[in-house]
Amino acid sequence: MDPELWEAVGHDPVRLLGEVSPERLSLLAVDRRFLRRLQDAADDLNEYLTAPRWYQDLDDAPDAVAYFSPEYGITAALPQYSGGLGILAGDHLKTASDLGVPVIGVGLLYRHGYFSQSLSPDGWQLERYPTFDPNGLPLALLRDQDGAPVRVTIGLPQGRDLHAQVWLAQVGRVPQLLLDSDVEDNDQAARDVTDRLYGGGGDHRLLQEMLLGIGGVRAIRAYCRISGHPAPEVFHTNEGHAGFLGLERIRELVSESGLTFDEALEAVRAGTVFTTHTPVPAGIDRFPRELIHKYFGGVNEEPDVPVDRVLALGAEDYADGDRTVFNMAVMGMRLAQRVNGVSELHGEVSREMFGGLWGGFDTAEVPVGSITNGVHAGTWVAREVLDLAAREVPDVVESSRGWEGVRDVPENEMWRVRRTLRERLVRDARRRLRESWRQRGASGAELSWVEGALDPDVLTIGFARRVPSYKRLTLMMRDPERLRALLLHPERPVQIVIAGKAHPADEGGKRLIQDIVRFADQEDVRHRIVFLPDYDMDLGRSLTQGCDVWMNNPLRPLEACGTSGMKAALNGGLNLSIRDGWWDEWYDGQNGWAIPSADGLAAPDRRDAIEAGALYELIEDHVSVMFYDRDPAGLPRRWLEMVKHTIVTLGPKVLASRMVRDYVHDLYAPAARSGRAMAAGDHAGARALAAWKQKVIKAWPGVAVEHVETSGEESPHVGANLPVRVVVDLGGLDQKDVAVEVAYGRVDDTDALVDPAYLELTGGDPVENGLLRYVGEVPLVRSGAFGYSVRVVPRHPMLSGRAEMGLVALPPPPHGMTNGDLR
Repeated sequence: MDPELWEAVGHDPVRLLGEVSPERLSLLAVDRRFLRRLQDAADDLNEYLTAPRWYQDLDDAPDAVAYFSPEYGITAALPQYSGGLGILAGDHLKTASDLGVPVIGVGLLYRHGYFSQSLSPDGWQLERYPTFDPNGLPLALLRDQDGAPVRVTIGLPQGRDLHAQVWLAQVGRVPQLLLDSDVEDNDQAARDVTDRLYGGGGDHRLLQEMLLGIGGVRAIRAYCRISGHPAPEVFHTNEGHAGFLGLERIRELVSESGLTFDEALEAVRAGTVFTTHTPVPAGIDRFPRELIHKYFGGVNEEPDVPVDRVLALGAEDYADGDRTVFNMAVMGMRLAQRVNGVSELHGEVSREMFGGLWGGFDTAEVPVGSITNGVHAGTWVAREVLDLAAREVPDVVESSRGWEGVRDVPENEMWRVRRTLRERLVRDARRRLRESWRQRGASGAELSWVEGALDPDVLTIGFARRVPSYKRLTLMMRDPERLRALLLHPERPVQIVIAGKAHPADEGGKRLIQDIVRFADQEDVRHRIVFLPDYDMDLGRSLTQGCDVWMNNPLRPLEACGTSGMKAALNGGLNLSIRDGWWDEWYDGQNGWAIPSADGLAAPDRRDAIEAGALYELIEDHVSVMFYDRDPAGLPRRWLEMVKHTIVTLGPKVLASRMVRDYVHDLYAPAARSGRAMAAGDHAGARALAAWKQKVIKAWPGVAVEHVETSGEESPHVGANLPVRVVVDLGGLDQKDVAVEVAYGRVDDTDALVDPAYLELTGGDPVENGLLRYVGEVPLVRSGAFGYSVRVVPRHPMLSGRAEMGLVALPPPPHGMTNGDLR
């Protein structure tokens, strides 16, 4: 409609439509070519919104899924995100739309969003909170049939109420509900609840999370009533911020369906998925217990949701837990039957981190799985890359050649596109650099050097992310002279484009930014290394599309996933990263470079020195050498082979379509089945399971392994079986309530079982004094050190696994035996 205006309004379609001139509209109205394109776009959109898609061919899938997140990175024109959590949530909604998954997104509308970042003259981060008018955003108020705006209300102490209106954004096929407390019905304190993302603390943060969770469920009920959208069968909690949604659903079931709290808890857990996104305890919201009591107890207490039950859900009542705090992630996990991390390594870290909730079970059995994040190609992949793929590898995902067809793309075409994207990044970086220096007080006469900053033919490394200390923004500056030598190398120069925001309260993160800015300000290197302020989706897209190499050097294993490197890979960039998050899982030795990690070193300074040295060596002796190794046609053949291999091997893995399909098959569909089983027959399943659990919990102190014995050869051989007989006391429980198992396998130097297998014993024959005997034969399938242990665990068809209740009975020490080396 108006390309220049499109750039001027920052690619905001609502602003564009509001500011395009009447004269321009009159011209377009009689422009046949434009009208044909407009009609084609409208037809494509109608097809996208109405035609059946992947999900519509599935059997037994949920009618709808509610997806709760405190932030969403849908588009730069709707700035309601701070970093990776929000970008992931936005990609999840957009991909659900692409696949036809009936998701309803729920979040908050922050009038000031996250902050806009600029720099002071000496390089210190400055924050500004612009005000957004929802009427100027791609939003519409949710209204009832009579046209009145929908309101949700939450009771507060001292007889106050928190009211919120609901804005509706249409993310393709997916409705997104955003709650906004800036309404006249509220006092000023309540109006400010949704003032800014991750602002304030204490009461303010708690009120945001109450509004998101409790108010979000109420908003969904109103939306489904008004629109006719199917009610969600599954509720997905994206991190602990929305955990209170479980309390509201319990309240509904108790007050409307007559269930007890315990029965409602089982019904809610069955249909809830909880995703944790942090491997860092500091990333979890924890509130003083007194604050929870203030808002959920006293005169504000809901009779159907007693405050002591609320406090118990978030209690760190396990070894090494803090008894004085209420942990939102712990509550989220107790309210969800299915829990996952966001990469395989993060799943392992989460099992360690939250293992106390399932005490008595080995870490490997802690019921926290993983689904590795993905990225939305339509958002992050450059148009030039998509056009090249459409021309050279049509229907790359569905074609018979599949992703392997990328290997046949002509190298010169691939290199041409990569050069185009690098050049675009250089232009964008120069523009942003000039604006930043002007904000810092420089005059136009002082900025002539900016036109020579960066070079579209120089190896370009990108580094952009939030700036907590564990992401190590300044690791590249560990040896400033060595970095300078890399940047200014006469034959193989390197240029680095850096962006990132520190939390407004993180003085340490701001110092890191200042350190990097001061280095980049030096006249001899400022054309080779730049820091670009105000990292957002637009800048992130420019960087991941234009950089040749995406660098990531967190302290392993503190990066949960790290999806920016996925975006770079889809655009033909190579990764240079510590093996953390997704890179630990999918690095294969040919799709980039792994920075060696000095895990286990107690001295952080020494670890940084070792890893920085490895980083310099990789860039100098491997990355830059390969980039500048050109054939007679000027093409870096070996580099382009790596690019092709990267796209072929990572392409199908890093797409958010793979991620959302995994959620549907592995979590949403099973959760829906469990929820239906709980709800059937006036919630007979929930009532029965709650009663059974109470019976088991009451009897469990009396469950014991009384005697274990084996027979057979003194030195058993591989291929033989080891007979095991166990005598147990079930403490009054029925045999069908438990499983008696042998865990067996190889043992380490401490006689601990490593990756054990499990065999359920049979029998249950009575012996004296009400005891029961169970028997079985353990197969001896491998040589080496071998051991076994016996245990009793609860068993019920509606449990998600053996460890769900955290109950296990073991024999007195030693819990088994080590049989030496099998031969």
